[in-house]
Amino acid sequence: MDGTLALYGLLALTTLPPLVPNSALLVSAGILASEGHLTLPLVLAVVAGSALLGDALMYLAARRFGGPVRAWMLRRPRRRAALEWTSRRIRRYGVPFVIAVRFLPSGRIVGPLASGVLRYPLRKYLIGAGLAESLWAAYSVGLGYLGSAAAGNRLYAAGIGLGVSAVVAMAGTAVQWAARRHALHARGERPVAGELPLADHEITRGPERGTGHETDREEGGDQASSNATA
Repeated sequence: MDGTLALYGLLALTTLPPLVPNSALLVSAGILASEGHLTLPLVLAVVAGSALLGDALMYLAARRFGGPVRAWMLRRPRRRAALEWTSRRIRRYGVPFVIAVRFLPSGRIVGPLASGVLRYPLRKYLIGAGLAESLWAAYSVGLGYLGSAAAGNRLYAAGIGLGVSAVVAMAGTAVQWAARRHALHARGERPVAGELPLADHEITRGPERGTGHETDREEGGDQASSNATA
C-alpha cells in the first residue's frame, strides 16, 4: 500500500513541472493499471490534475510578472518567435489553440507563458488547459494500458508506448520547427496592424516595468505629444 501511494506521489511530482521527462513513467503506470496494480481512473486524475496545476502556476506567474517574462522570452530569437507565433494564435483561435499547443514540443511552457502575458481570461485558459491535460493524460497512460492489454507483455507494451510517443514527438517537433522558421522569416517584414500581440516598439524596447499597464500610459503620452506638435 505504501509503495502504491508513493507511486501516485511520484506521478504527481513528475507531471507538475514542465521540464521533467516522464513518458516512460506514464507508460509504466498504464501497464501497472492494466495489470491491476494501480487504479486507472485515479492514475488519470493524478496525472491530469498535477499537470493542470503546473500550467495554472505558470500562467499566473506570467500574468503577474508580464514585463519580466516578456523580456526573457524576447531575449533570444527562438523564444521570441515562439512567443509571437503562439500569442497570435491564442488571440485568433482562443481555447482550441490553448488545447493544441500543449501537444507541441515546448508547448507546455510557451502556451501558459503566452496566455499569461496576453492576460488571456483565466476561466477560458483553465478550460482549455484542463481539456488538453486530460487528453494528454489519457493518451500517455493509455499507450501503456492498451499496449499491455494487446501485447500481454510488459516489455513489448513499453516498447509500443515509447515508440508511439517518439513518433508523435518527432511530428510535433517538425511542425514547431516549420512554424518557428516561418516566424523568424516574417520578422523582417512589417506586420499587419493589430496582427501581432506585441507591437514593434514593445518588442525592441527590451525589459519593461510592471505588468504592462505602464506601457499603455507611455503610448498614450507619446500619442498626446505627437498630436501637440503636429
